[in-house]
Amino acid sequence: MARSLRIVVADDEPRMRAYLREALIDLGHDVVAVAASGRELVEACRAARPELAVTDVKMPDFDGIEATAEICREMPLPVVLVSAYHDQATVERAEAAGVMAYLVKPIVEADLGPVIALAIRRFDELQSLRKEAADLRQTLEERKLIERAKGLLMKTAGVDEANAFQRLQKLASQKSKKLIDAARMVLAVESAFS
Repeated sequence: MARSLRIVVADDEPRMRAYLREALIDLGHDVVAVAASGRELVEACRAARPELAVTDVKMPDFDGIEATAEICREMPLPVVLVSAYHDQATVERAEAAGVMAYLVKPIVEADLGPVIALAIRRFDELQSLRKEAADLRQTLEERKLIERAKGLLMKTAGVDEANAFQRLQKLASQKSKKLIDAARMVLAVESAFS
């Protein structure tokens, strides 16, 4: 095991909840909450802020897949689904909800360790990709604003692109701002006059 995780467990069967809790503790994890329904799972995740959830599918209120979708909307969290149901529709729902791994009952303790490790690794990779995509979108949006500001300087000052860029750099330096902030200042001045 790489590290101890804070885990929430959810299953409507008391024996299964107890088994999962004990198995996870035996694997070195900290079970911070145990839930008997989908609603309890969501509330437990809100309160305990776990690093992983292990949940059954069929539970009262709403099922583990619906609970996973709600949890992941509020706070990204790797989820391992443990279920006796493994039909294609259930698997597709689980995938769409953001489930990172799926174990079919009956399970043994030895199954949990590798599945948890893979779920955490997949989740970390997905989060990294999401951050990278967000950073790229932000960079692209900033580049567009800088280009618009350069275009405005070229038009109003009658200078070429290189000179317009130098003027933006000089403005940023004089104001101790980033280049994007200087571009926003130039564009704000333009919008004030239009």
